[in-house]
Amino acid sequence: MDRQIDLNADVGEGCDSDAALLAFVSSANIACGWHAGDASLMGETVRLALDRGVAIGAHPSFPDREHFGRAPMVREPAKVYADVLYQVGALAALAKAAGGRLAHVKPHGALYNQAARDGALADAIASAVASLDPSLKLMGLAGSELIAAARRHGLTSIEEVFADRAYLADGSLAPRGQPGAVIEDEARVLSQTLRLVTRGEVETLDGQRLTLAPQSICLHGDGVHAVAFARRLHEALVSNGISIRPH
Repeated sequence: MDRQIDLNADVGEGCDSDAALLAFVSSANIACGWHAGDASLMGETVRLALDRGVAIGAHPSFPDREHFGRAPMVREPAKVYADVLYQVGALAALAKAAGGRLAHVKPHGALYNQAARDGALADAIASAVASLDPSLKLMGLAGSELIAAARRHGLTSIEEVFADRAYLADGSLAPRGQPGAVIEDEARVLSQTLRLVTRGEVETLDGQRLTLAPQSICLHGDGVHAVAFARRLHEALVSNGISIRPH
């Protein structure tokens, strides 16, 4: 049986490695200007993705450039609905002008992590996506409230797992300030990813086994080793008979 997985990266955040990174992934989550990037960089990154045949996704965030969108924020669901509609709509327009189209939406940073736990926030995001274009897929943390909200709003969901982040026993990502939360060892990144894709499980920080149903793997584009990790992940997946394709 043919096995396949989507390999995605967060791009358009001002890193010089985007062009190299997009050679190894199948989906790109492009920052929409609120945590990083601007209209010019959004358009440039869209064109890079189109040139490489990579699926284009919007990466909306809280309005938080100061903390790169990673600081927790209390924000009413109605405002989050408008926030997401605004950001995704802007990227959709740039993609259309370049001759492409959006395939998916993946929230960024604190918005992503809070929506993974908060059903009302997840519903605001899913509702905004469905209002703009119900054919768009919604990517979220595997098994989270965001996946459930996508289904409630009639959207196709994409369950995401992480190559370079550690997990807690409840299925959430370990907070970045916690020791071991970000995996920087290449061998561990490869072993965690292959175990997730081939066995549907991951070892948590406290040594427990967590079962997940991965449809897409995220590799952070702002990591020091992003391009090297992407190349090795691509090679390892293909050598294990796993095709890399957009979901």
